[in-house]
Amino acid sequence: MIVSTDQQAFSVTIMVNGSDGPMDTASPPPTREGPDEPQYGMGGSHEAGLLTGLARLRERGLLLDVQLWAEGQLFQAHRVVLAGSSDYFQAMFTAGLRETVWEGEGECQTISLPGITAQGLGALLDYVYTARLNINHNNIQEVLAAAAQLQVPAVVEAAAEFLEKHLELENCVDVVTLAETFSLSRLRRSTYRFMSANLRQFTETPEFQNLAPSQMVHLLHADFPVNLKESEVLSAAASWVEFDSPSRCGWVEKIVGGVRLDEVPGEELAALLDRPGLAGVRKRLAALERLSPTRVSGTHQMVNYRGMEMAVVKVGGFSSGTGITNDISFYHAGDGGAWRQLTSIPHVECCNFGVAVLHNELYVVGGCFNQELQENVHPFGFKYSPQADKWKSIAAMGRERCRFSLTECSGRLYAVGGAGDVQSSQDDPSVEVYDPSTDRWKPTASLPGGNRSQHAAVRWMDTVVVSGGLDQDTVLDTVLQYTPNTGTWKELTELPVARADHSMVVHDSGVFVVGGWSGLGVVGRRPVAEVDRLDAVTNSWTVETVIPTPRFHAGVSLIKNKIYIVGGFLSDNIFDKATGIIECYDLESKSWSQEKTYPLDIWEHSVVGLQVPRCREGAKIEPNFA
Repeated sequence: MIVSTDQQAFSVTIMVNGSDGPMDTASPPPTREGPDEPQYGMGGSHEAGLLTGLARLRERGLLLDVQLWAEGQLFQAHRVVLAGSSDYFQAMFTAGLRETVWEGEGECQTISLPGITAQGLGALLDYVYTARLNINHNNIQEVLAAAAQLQVPAVVEAAAEFLEKHLELENCVDVVTLAETFSLSRLRRSTYRFMSANLRQFTETPEFQNLAPSQMVHLLHADFPVNLKESEVLSAAASWVEFDSPSRCGWVEKIVGGVRLDEVPGEELAALLDRPGLAGVRKRLAALERLSPTRVSGTHQMVNYRGMEMAVVKVGGFSSGTGITNDISFYHAGDGGAWRQLTSIPHVECCNFGVAVLHNELYVVGGCFNQELQENVHPFGFKYSPQADKWKSIAAMGRERCRFSLTECSGRLYAVGGAGDVQSSQDDPSVEVYDPSTDRWKPTASLPGGNRSQHAAVRWMDTVVVSGGLDQDTVLDTVLQYTPNTGTWKELTELPVARADHSMVVHDSGVFVVGGWSGLGVVGRRPVAEVDRLDAVTNSWTVETVIPTPRFHAGVSLIKNKIYIVGGFLSDNIFDKATGIIECYDLESKSWSQEKTYPLDIWEHSVVGLQVPRCREGAKIEPNFA
């Protein structure tokens, strides 16, 4: 029996004219056509009236021609109704099965249904005659068994949906067992994903020890994100074996095979070598004791990378046909460039916000929105966890900002410059630092030389480097460096070309300046084609490469040693100025490639690399030619 804290009956309404079940009367019967005869579609009201009439006949005991026996209880019905709702009964009444027993003079048919409970059959017949299914934690197993045996797929689907919506740590083992018993693949997948996402809590419940060996193997081999370190996954596996060592020790090889041992630090592996539950693989673990996992930066550091994959993520901006948007989309490199919906920023639609990634959480802070044709700037911030698929609010900045930079450095976020509703003064610092451990913003040393906006910033050797941008109508070429340890700014160098609306990335201690525009005044804005590299040793510039399709207002990010340039403006020309082109520069092979074009022309967005669950499903982003 399914364990649940919900004591209320759960009612699911299933439309009889849907396409999920055998009874499909969505299309009305053909009518005779005449030259002057109008045609009326009355399918919905006719179907509802037909069901009501059939239910009334059953209540009054009229025209009943079949008797069903379950657990010694009698149920009467109409053969045509059963045959129209169930493939099982259709085959029985048209081909003749051994369950059939005729009584009287051939007017009534008696059928015994072994293996089906009276409660399950009663709920199923109520659905057949009313299109309403009442299921709850007390009858769900019996209704599901009856619907599966009698082949009523709409009820099976509704029961699976009920179980999925009521998943809990206390019942997930029962649910996955039902899913495997009745071949409910979607429910099975959802349940294992639920167990994985809550693995820390799940391993602390008695239900964890009730997993069958095959279920334990599947859980550890499933490619779903978990909320435990991999060493803790190994420890949980040992605990499961030790709970019943005589019957479970033979499964150790398969179970440990589902642990990502290459992600377990050597010292944590050594601490588990003497666990009785791991005795069968002790030699194998001892050989891996000195293996340490790959070190990663704080940007994408997580508890566990299981089930996660680096994705190219597009955040907000403008797009053709839809205008300003809060939508966030992504694609995995191995997905053929199919962009999918990831989430949406939980705020009014705004643009020119600061975007950063810290500990693989996406931060979206500040920005501006239009209200009564007036630009309003705000200081509010949010962070998104792709692993939990949840947003949280963070503390607001000390001042409103848009067209500023948000940069992660040494586990903190630095908001630099930008524009606001009120111009900053010496008493209003232009730089703030956010500490995620305290959820607080604090002012720090202001930018030397005054404020700037539409600039670029990046973390470089535990410092924050800021380049270019605008000071009112002046395009800047200065490059500034902030050192958190001393809280001081200094001028580092000058850009080869003054530019704004560009980006910077870091690779092998070199800083790369990508995209943006130069010019202004009479000549207007011109896209900068060169990708310039600043050498950390010589503090000198070289041209790394030339962008095949120069643009500004593009999204730029370094992901897996490749610079991605997504969308942007091709020029100031009012016609055909935006694009969805995605170009990729490989810093190892020094070569360009073009990814599948984004479905929409996009601009003034951000692009970041983010670890996203491989199992994540989302609607595909489709072209919009409106």
